[in-house]
Amino acid sequence: MENMENLDFSAALKSFQIGESVEGTVVQITDDTVFIDVGAKSEGFIDKAEFTDKDGAVSVKEGDTVKAFYMPSQKRRDELRFTTKLGTSKGDADAAGDAARDMLENAFNAGMKVEGKVKGEIKGGYEVEVSGMRAFCPYSMMGFMTKAEPAEYIGRTLEFVITEFKNGGKNIVVSNRKVLEAEANEKLAEIATVGTTVKAVVKSLKNYGAFVEIAGTGFQALLPVSEISHQRVNDVADVLSEGQEIEAKIIKAEFEEGKKPRVSVSMKELEKDPWEGVAEKYPAGTKLTAKIARTATFGLFINLEPGLDGLVHISTLGLKQGTNLSKKFNIGDDFDVVVDKVDEAEHRISLRPATSVAQDTSANDYFSAHKSDNSGETYNPFKALLSK
Repeated sequence: MENMENLDFSAALKSFQIGESVEGTVVQITDDTVFIDVGAKSEGFIDKAEFTDKDGAVSVKEGDTVKAFYMPSQKRRDELRFTTKLGTSKGDADAAGDAARDMLENAFNAGMKVEGKVKGEIKGGYEVEVSGMRAFCPYSMMGFMTKAEPAEYIGRTLEFVITEFKNGGKNIVVSNRKVLEAEANEKLAEIATVGTTVKAVVKSLKNYGAFVEIAGTGFQALLPVSEISHQRVNDVADVLSEGQEIEAKIIKAEFEEGKKPRVSVSMKELEKDPWEGVAEKYPAGTKLTAKIARTATFGLFINLEPGLDGLVHISTLGLKQGTNLSKKFNIGDDFDVVVDKVDEAEHRISLRPATSVAQDTSANDYFSAHKSDNSGETYNPFKALLSK
């Protein structure tokens, strides 16, 4: 019976090639080992240290699926040992020759991370040693967002992905930037979910909006000019400045593999909508004095309150056809209007010109002062003239 079990285990080992990529399910976590089910007769295992950060937190739990490489010790080929960090991990420290090349080629094809030691600076970048093999990392592919001086990378062991594997491993190109970028994007995806309110810092101003850095991510999202405020913004610099801290709501978050994340935010979404309850606040017939916000070929936009404009159509102004409204009316001037119609759902208010409140008051005072004492009728100047 024992011989049969040994045969089954040997068969399971033969089904894996050194450096072969597999997916396994975490079935148990002990003090120093993570056991995974890889569909073999026996469970595979990975050093727990590979999933433990500097604070001792473990990034996996039972039931999680992990990607790993089969990499037994050269001294113990009879164990199902795997690693998620190819290059300098304990399991493949003595890998060499064909096994190392196969391992790195598998890592390249699977897009998995490898560990490499930065040996020195060479023309155009750095020499990196991965599993005893020489690789090249361009300057542009070392670091992400905040870059150190070249000398500060020398001697360090970092994580990379292999971006090129040619001529049987004679030409290997690696990128540290892609690893850091992927980690940053993963963190961003956790924070930047549509509907979430975030803190951010304005980094740069554009004529179409601003780029703001979402706190805790280092990622810059777009704040479109139309999403800055319910009020019309003609110049972004009038309301925002570089370095300004803001709160905004995530209104768009797109994450596609191989593409830069696209995230947009809105400050306007956190403001009270001035159109809410506007029909009750400005019922038809309401008369008020407001300021001209802007002119158009078809009429005047009158600002009733911040973020709330109504339209006086040109046909109600009693002007000659072809009149240039921008030459006849000045932005910022007072204009007396009466509310004609309110469409709260469509965000439209129709206005028409009206006599001013002062004119109405003067007229009322005049007629009140000339009422007939006997009849109580409103004063009629023609009737008064005939009675003389």
